[in-house]
Amino acid sequence: MAELQEVQITEEKPLLPGQTPETAKEAELAARILLDRGQTHSVETPYGSVTFTVYGTPKPKRPAILTYHDVGLNYKSCFQPLFQFGDMQEIIQNFVRVHVDAPGMEEGAPVFPLGYQYPSLDQLADMIPCILQYLNFSTIIGVGVGAGAYILSRYALTHPDTVEGLVLINIDPNAKGWMDWAAHKLTGLTSSIPEMILGHLFSQLSGNSELIQKYRNIITHAPNLENIELYWNSYNNRRDLNLERGGAVTLRCPVMLVVGDQAPHEDAVVECNSKLDPTQTSFLKMADSGGQPQLTQPGKLTEAFKYFLQGMGYMASSCMTRLSRSRTASLTSAASIDGNRSRSRTLSQGSESGTLPSGPPGHTMEVSC
Repeated sequence: MAELQEVQITEEKPLLPGQTPETAKEAELAARILLDRGQTHSVETPYGSVTFTVYGTPKPKRPAILTYHDVGLNYKSCFQPLFQFGDMQEIIQNFVRVHVDAPGMEEGAPVFPLGYQYPSLDQLADMIPCILQYLNFSTIIGVGVGAGAYILSRYALTHPDTVEGLVLINIDPNAKGWMDWAAHKLTGLTSSIPEMILGHLFSQLSGNSELIQKYRNIITHAPNLENIELYWNSYNNRRDLNLERGGAVTLRCPVMLVVGDQAPHEDAVVECNSKLDPTQTSFLKMADSGGQPQLTQPGKLTEAFKYFLQGMGYMASSCMTRLSRSRTASLTSAASIDGNRSRSRTLSQGSESGTLPSGPPGHTMEVSC
């Protein structure tokens, strides 16, 4: 019998007919650049067309991160500072991202014709299944701001099996009452639409006047300002989510509520916290955020997001850097606000050697940073 000899075979990627190694490398580089820039798609839904941009490739057994922006913004102006932040790169390498633009808010969107019936926030939420079906994605982790946070919450209430977690920034789960409606009408008599939206986005006490001026220019000179006004009207005509702790209507997934200190929606987020399951909810109040934490405090929000993902069982090996070094591990029991909120675990500023705690179940985690 002939002696068998080991032959070492080096596996190489096959080249296409007529393709040289140099052109293959160029094609691979072009594909990577395309993924970094994102791929924009549009899909038809029962309530009109919706545009979204996908970054990265789907990861096995991992949900997609799906974002939804606030009024006056699009996905870039709302989320780019957060997702381009250095420490966020560890997260986006582990998840595919889907950034949804509300109809008519995407860059280059034409102005809707006069009399166009803009979708309600509930109908905007009903567009999300069409996006997931188009992409063949089964589950998401939602990240929403303001109106976008409401839309993702509405979607989670109607499709709980497809939502693994929610990060809700500046959410107001309540419909406008008569007093709110009257104040809105009076404000409309003396303020322009851009100024009203700026009051919705930013704290009146924000010291970041340069940022506010930047977004004032963006909104005031937006070529689709008429579309923005339609989205603004839909937000102001939203229905109450009717959340109830322990009731039939509640968010079943882990939730991280985020609000800036002295932000326009601080009271609404605190009230929302009181209506959610305390074993599933964390509450993050961020100082010096000017009403938009994802724009002004991307580092702190990134660390909180990593911690949130770890609590869901993802990124177990990720290192905590900012929050863990700059917060103490001491826990302070806080009394409930107006008797409605559960006891909280408050992480306060202090020594440099503390670590983020993983407290016992049954308590809302409140982190002040």
